[in-house]
Amino acid sequence: MKKMTSTEVRQMFLDFFQSKGHSIEPSQSLVPVNDPTLLWINSGVATLKPYFDGSVVPENPRITNAQKSIRTNDIENVGKTARHHTMFEMLGNFSIGDYFRDEALAYAWELLTSSEYFDFPAEKLYITYYPDDKDTFNRWIELGVDASHLVPIEDNFWEIGAGPSGPDTEIFYDRGEAYDPENIGLKLLAEDIENDRYIEIYNIVLSQFNADPAVPRSEYKELPQKNIDTGMGLERMVCIIQEGKTNFDTDLFLPIIREIERISGKTYDPDGDNMSFKVIADHIRALSFAIGDGALPGNEGRGYVLRRLLRRAVMHGKKLGIEGKFLAQLVPIVGQIMESYYPEVLEKQDFIMQIIDREEEAFGRTIDEGSKLLDELLAKLKEEGKTTLEGQDIFRLYDTYGFPVELTEELAEDAGFKIDHEGFKAAMKKQQDRARAAAVKGGSMGAQNETLQSIKEESEFLYDVEKYDAKLLVAVKDDEKVNTASGEAQLIFDKTPFYAEMGGQVADHGVIKNAAGKVVAEVKDVQHAPNGQNLHMVNILSTLAVGETYTLEIDTERRHGIVKNHTATHLLHAALHNIVGEHALQAGSLNEVEFLRFDFTHFAPVSKEELADIEHQVNEVIWQSLPVETIETDIETAKEMGAMALFGEKYGKNVRVVKIGDYSVELCGGTHTATTSEIGLFKIIKEEGIGSGVRRIVAVTGQKAYEAFKAAENTLNEVAAAVKAPQAAQVVAKVTALQEELKAAQKEKEALAGKLAASQSEEVFKNVLMAADTRFIASQVTVPDAKALRNLADIWKQKDLSDVLVLVAKIGEKVSLLVASKTADVKAGNLIKELAPYIDGRGGGKPDMAMAGGTNAVGIPELIENVGSKIAYK
Repeated sequence: MKKMTSTEVRQMFLDFFQSKGHSIEPSQSLVPVNDPTLLWINSGVATLKPYFDGSVVPENPRITNAQKSIRTNDIENVGKTARHHTMFEMLGNFSIGDYFRDEALAYAWELLTSSEYFDFPAEKLYITYYPDDKDTFNRWIELGVDASHLVPIEDNFWEIGAGPSGPDTEIFYDRGEAYDPENIGLKLLAEDIENDRYIEIYNIVLSQFNADPAVPRSEYKELPQKNIDTGMGLERMVCIIQEGKTNFDTDLFLPIIREIERISGKTYDPDGDNMSFKVIADHIRALSFAIGDGALPGNEGRGYVLRRLLRRAVMHGKKLGIEGKFLAQLVPIVGQIMESYYPEVLEKQDFIMQIIDREEEAFGRTIDEGSKLLDELLAKLKEEGKTTLEGQDIFRLYDTYGFPVELTEELAEDAGFKIDHEGFKAAMKKQQDRARAAAVKGGSMGAQNETLQSIKEESEFLYDVEKYDAKLLVAVKDDEKVNTASGEAQLIFDKTPFYAEMGGQVADHGVIKNAAGKVVAEVKDVQHAPNGQNLHMVNILSTLAVGETYTLEIDTERRHGIVKNHTATHLLHAALHNIVGEHALQAGSLNEVEFLRFDFTHFAPVSKEELADIEHQVNEVIWQSLPVETIETDIETAKEMGAMALFGEKYGKNVRVVKIGDYSVELCGGTHTATTSEIGLFKIIKEEGIGSGVRRIVAVTGQKAYEAFKAAENTLNEVAAAVKAPQAAQVVAKVTALQEELKAAQKEKEALAGKLAASQSEEVFKNVLMAADTRFIASQVTVPDAKALRNLADIWKQKDLSDVLVLVAKIGEKVSLLVASKTADVKAGNLIKELAPYIDGRGGGKPDMAMAGGTNAVGIPELIENVGSKIAYK
């Protein structure tokens, strides 16, 4: 076995498959594109699903990649086990309808055992296979694998509902008896017993069936296009090659661990208690890559995952004795380790560090809140005479505030309490079950469409053409090719001016005419067929025949509205980078006829001032009438030009670059205006958050922008009339004056309320009653609002009139209740919960002051009557 660095292992894998005719697919963003089944890209095949389900045909059916991935279903196991990670790299080779079992297994065996490549000893490799898959068993025997090294496993069948599925075969490396102290041997594999001896290094999925939940697996039909999907975990391979005890004892993690040692002053011991080192090293990798790809910490979805990871890492830092912020210091180390294949971490290092530093600082404040919550929980237990902290409360501390169970246990034990471990485990299991139920392994894949995949006829899209006489090459009706078509059908022409939906730009609509100029079909939508042709979804009015020539006419008014919005989207993207920052990465877009929508990553709402600057900058570029140039070139030249790739798009060797003066350069296959002045006008309608760390801007152009400005002007004029301002320009001064008058009136009202409270107080505070040695006052009062109740309570606090005060008032249709206490024997928050039901209300507060609202004024007398009994009971 060769001694290699992680960089060399990754490169050797890619080089091997490139030598076998595979194209190297770049690693894609961890944030999935147009795939609601996935929270994260979680495997090498996840970004290739359109190839596997046949909706897109790749240029080369042989693909290899090294794909960064995240899985977070078992975060709690990271650091406890040798091989659990949140972020990892999956090396893979894939065949889309090209080679199958024979070649896939031969490639795997050559790569692993050849002296030219990894040079693993064959006797150290063991292989599992699906028992009914005799072809795989026989092929391994042909390749020289000893039958005693082949282990049948019933679970070796990959399927996720309807769609592509098939048996898989997994290759394991035997690390020897040193990792099998009980000398259990192959039983560990055969019975799927968790162990450190047999390490899975390569999984080959033979995707050959179309799974159908309605029939037994033995009756699954063969796929029209068989595929190969493989995965090799880089971290596991490097661990074996570098002879690390765990994946963490390799060059992928040790530099991070060494920096943690420096910061903490503690020493990492591979054989000792090192969980905190591993958790921090793992989580900072995931955070660095995910934030670099545009995901940001938040309270839901991906953001919630990142927030949990960061908080877990911080708490383990505290366990190592690290005080203050430290995580951001580790980002450059992550970037240096991964620079050879993932330069983006170092390129975005400052932004990543800024986000982590900001989030860690916010967590410091959250820890204080969590500590207060724990103190309150323990105080309540002590008051109730209980000795155990419930599991659900422990889980809430863990899940909401990031408190490790160990920290909760330590603080609780210091206060003399026990921990409900089983209750915590039950709450944790429920959460894990929910996470696993929501996750889909690899994400679901659609069923292959053999008819559309079989269409090889070439079709050309004509840019800047609105009308064209084209030959009908293919007609598809009810999923079958036909020579004549009527009703709803799908059509492909040799050339077409109709744009197919892509890159956020919606499809063209229009009509199809015959030689006599009569409309014979309406084009309702245009999508890309698997082999890239523009596929027209039409409603046919008169029968169409394959081989005939028809006139294709797009709806020019619709197209002109779309191109204005699309070109404006490019300007908006550039303005965001200039004003908000380079981190404002596109996270989706929609260029419609009447508006444009642009989603981007950002950690806070865009301020009104920034939005005004963005709007002004875009309009300035529009007024400059800059030329919009389209340049067709190769991808490398485009990158040298500084072209910015749009979110989620895959680009071939030849690309289109859209250049707008010196202001914007982007890769884009859409249609655009000839100059920026054609856009006319740009107006931002709305800016909002649509998810954790993702913002959205909705804007309009041209006539719609004018209408938006006009609507705003009309509103301003209406306000001017309402405040009696002679001109619109005087509205601000007039409104400001009215606000000052309102403030003065409010102060006068408050002063009067204070006087009213003082005048009532003498009468209200007269009747002092006793209950269980506690003096109390309970009275219904007449006040204008809840604030007047608080004024009365303030007067009561300044005098030694009673120990407890209960005031209730009917204010309009509602009832307000106030409880105040000066004695530790009666907590206002507890007492108000006993009294609020009388008025069909609810509320709470602190031990000295609490308020509640209700709707049942009829219950006021009964409430006052029962105050004494509730105090005595307490």
